[in-house]
Amino acid sequence: MRVGIIGTGWIADKAATTLNGLKDCEAYAVGSRKLETAESFAKKWGIEKAYGSYSELINDPDVDLVYVGTPHSHHFDVTREALMAGKPCLVEKAFMANAQQTQKIIELAYKRKVFLAEAIWTRYQPAVAIVRKLIADGRIGTPHLITATLGYSMGDKPRIMRPDLCGGALLDLGVYALNFVRMFCDADIQTIDGYCVKSTTGMDLTNAITIILKDGILANVQSSAQCVGDNIGVIAGTQGNIIIDNINNPQTITLNGPNRTYVETIRVPQQITGYEYQFLVCRDALAQGLLEPREMPHHETLYIMQLMDQLRQKWGVKYPMDN
Repeated sequence: MRVGIIGTGWIADKAATTLNGLKDCEAYAVGSRKLETAESFAKKWGIEKAYGSYSELINDPDVDLVYVGTPHSHHFDVTREALMAGKPCLVEKAFMANAQQTQKIIELAYKRKVFLAEAIWTRYQPAVAIVRKLIADGRIGTPHLITATLGYSMGDKPRIMRPDLCGGALLDLGVYALNFVRMFCDADIQTIDGYCVKSTTGMDLTNAITIILKDGILANVQSSAQCVGDNIGVIAGTQGNIIIDNINNPQTITLNGPNRTYVETIRVPQQITGYEYQFLVCRDALAQGLLEPREMPHHETLYIMQLMDQLRQKWGVKYPMDN
């Protein structure tokens, strides 16, 4: 599968590193708004094609999958152009700026019958199946409480501080915390509420979200672009708990029994970067003729965006794209 990478930032670097470590996928092309930038990126990672515009990459007939690695504020237009050209797309999280954009892109993908996926990498990792099996096997009894935190000290990076870049912690980090809950709980959300601390530019820098599910599970999750978080996730049940060492990229899963007695630690398979699973899922989905991945179906991508819209509306965090 020949992948065309849109964007040349650090997340594109991670994608190139990953693809260079896979046998059945290739970092074939890169597109930037400046040819010099694309050529420099291509030279760095041994990529065959470098384009000075996104359109040129999209129109390359040898590109099998377009990976959109620009800031989420700029996902809509390039993804729409790629879908209109019949190009399958893997779009970085947060998928779009808001639910309205998300709905339009999903509808276009269905209409054009083109594969589309959100690159929320945690959804595709082996840790998901491991934790789900522990819960399904009754190893912690009945779950009742979930806690998760994700925090990085990001300073005053433009993509965090600027409304036009869809700044704030929620779309950049909180999206992982929300997905953490949704990955392991099937019940519908009964209520969701939260609070945030905002920057002088009106972006949420630290937030806390409480979710109550219809099956009685309560989840408290936090995200912050202001501090170094422990990034731990815990699923607590009547007979024990599961501790995930890093909700952003799990490496160890610890199972404890009654009275917090240690039972075992499970280590996830060795990885290249953790991004490989989403690319491999896309490759297999394209081979099967699917329009969306089973691991992150479109309705779930839309639901997460709707939840984040609801929270932003409560907090008064607005982007230009919301108008």
